[in-house]
Amino acid sequence: MITTTLIIFICIALLFDFLNGFNDSANIVSTMISSRALSPRKALTITAIAEFLGPFIFGVAIAKTIGAEILILPPNPAESLPLILAALMAAVCWNLTTWYFGIPSSSSHALIGGMVGAGIADSLARQLSIGFVTAHDFWNIFRVIRPAGLIKTITALLISPLLGFFAGFLVLRLWRFLARGSGPGINFFFRKGQVATAIGLALSHGTNDAQKTMGVITMGLVASGVLTEFQVPFWVVALSAGAISAGTAVGGWRLIRTLGGKFYKIRPIDGFSTQIAAGSVILGAALLGGPVSTTQVVTAGIMGVGSAERLSKVRWGVSRQIVLTWIITIPATSTVAALIFFLIRRFV
Repeated sequence: MITTTLIIFICIALLFDFLNGFNDSANIVSTMISSRALSPRKALTITAIAEFLGPFIFGVAIAKTIGAEILILPPNPAESLPLILAALMAAVCWNLTTWYFGIPSSSSHALIGGMVGAGIADSLARQLSIGFVTAHDFWNIFRVIRPAGLIKTITALLISPLLGFFAGFLVLRLWRFLARGSGPGINFFFRKGQVATAIGLALSHGTNDAQKTMGVITMGLVASGVLTEFQVPFWVVALSAGAISAGTAVGGWRLIRTLGGKFYKIRPIDGFSTQIAAGSVILGAALLGGPVSTTQVVTAGIMGVGSAERLSKVRWGVSRQIVLTWIITIPATSTVAALIFFLIRRFV
């Protein structure tokens, strides 16, 4: 039965999805806009359409990872829905905060951190209700987490930026070798080629990131008894794909300026190489069911491409600020999610 609480939950999940697309639009279009391959509006429109189509083409393996392999939910919907709701609200708060300051952050990290924090807070609340007797009772708090799924997710989040960096480095070196001796006209090829590579990157982003919302909504449907098993309904796929593509169409201009110009002046070959490298890493992870941060992969790809020409080309001060944001995202959103959970538990 679909209740008012469940409808509110789905709406907040779609808001998170919209903000994910809003934040991550910069990842797809920043290099294309900076190298003048397309106008900003055309770039965002093409990207939004491709992101909508991504989940329908490449499947929903990541949704299962997010929705069924990270937390053990309480069997009672009255307990499980507030938990998931707190995780989503923490991720939304984090996305809005980092967008306001123009700092590229990871919606994936924010969601995972929120789920872990809310899950532990719920487990702590239930343990406090019966009291602590032994040290074993303390460790019971963490049994809400499924270790295999969390390790799989964290591994994907940690390894993917490294892969993005080295892929960007190698792809630029390869294209510089293949284009050696070419005249200025080669820039036309790289500039127009970014349209195709941007579509590929957008398809991979829609496949990877929209599935996180699909997994969370399906988790809520299972917890509420609407579904008897974890199987993503078609309407959830369509709503999630639509929300993330709508966010992308609006565009996060603060982040586009950061990624498009604060590292170094991006040329057509740089944008082309970044999109090939990042798209390959993100799509590969999506097919394997490993959630990754598009922000991290694209940012690392931009730095890898710049480093392939010369290390001094990259403004490493900006890079350090972004990496610091990545590091603190999971602890910060875990804490915020726990606080929100206790507020929900107290007043709702």
